[in-house]
Amino acid sequence: MKVLGIETSCDETAASIVERDAAGHGTILSNIVRSQLDEHAPYGGVVPELAARAHVSHLDHIIAKAAETAGVKLSEVDAIAATAGPGLIGGVLVGLTTAKAIAAALGKPLIAVNHLEGHALTARLTDGVAFPYLMLLVSGGHSQFVLVRGVGDYERWGTTIDDALGEAFDKVAKLLNLGNPGGPHVERLAALGDPNRFAFPKPLLKEDRLDFSFSGLKTAVRLAAEKHQPLTDQDVADICASFQRTVAEIVATRARSALARYAEELPGHPPRLVVAGGVAANKAIGAALRDAADAAGAELIIPPIPLCTDNGAMVAWAGAERLALGSSDAMDISARARWPLDSADMGLSHGK
Repeated sequence: MKVLGIETSCDETAASIVERDAAGHGTILSNIVRSQLDEHAPYGGVVPELAARAHVSHLDHIIAKAAETAGVKLSEVDAIAATAGPGLIGGVLVGLTTAKAIAAALGKPLIAVNHLEGHALTARLTDGVAFPYLMLLVSGGHSQFVLVRGVGDYERWGTTIDDALGEAFDKVAKLLNLGNPGGPHVERLAALGDPNRFAFPKPLLKEDRLDFSFSGLKTAVRLAAEKHQPLTDQDVADICASFQRTVAEIVATRARSALARYAEELPGHPPRLVVAGGVAANKAIGAALRDAADAAGAELIIPPIPLCTDNGAMVAWAGAERLALGSSDAMDISARARWPLDSADMGLSHGK
């Protein structure tokens, strides 16, 4: 089956056509992503109204390019999938409404995809990972551990109680006047700094839970920067390096605890840790997670970075996974700004 996937939950306008064979193997036929970084750069972050307007302006062309690249007519796809949440509601509405229009015009099934489910299932597209497995989602909007038992069957084990990790990177970068998005800037300067110069706190780390907290760490970075004003280039590099080392230690410690729980609750199942979200691109965090996985005897799976960040292929694949199980959605399904991955309506019963 071939599925068109549309992603407009934040500041990437994306469309993809993915093919799933009878054995459950996936092939990406096209994956077109248009970033809006230039539009939002003057504002230091994503402006929701500008993002929605850009989706309106470019989505039709992105879909047409996805079909052309795949060598597929839209009339030949088997279903239309689109992110229905969570995300910036204006952008989500643009993508979901477009998907409804295409599905209605072509008489194709509509599949409303949870953006987080797209991330959760990507490793099955790229690496053929079997259920169950543990997922660590670290992005600009989410930081959480989720047990992935099957399509529509998710159990959240831990989440952030304040800032997401990607958001913390962005705020630190903004504090240091490094630009947006912050993650790549912080990582680049961290390579030039002393990771042991600043002893930043590790909130919640001594508590027996799998939740994250990055707000206090962000405050500690701000206080360190204020104390050393005016900052030299080396000061900035040392702050970045110390911040990055701290978050890597936090994430790795939590991963070890999560893998220990996995081994206890799912004996007999090979331990697998799948990492998703834009922060997966950070090499220091990736190395720390690999050490944690190795220590636990677990397999670490990090899909190619373009498929860890927001893209249409993950939406198309999630739609294909659901379609293979006979699930689709009614045309009156609503867009949602919030939609927890482990909510009761994530099961296949929310469709038909």
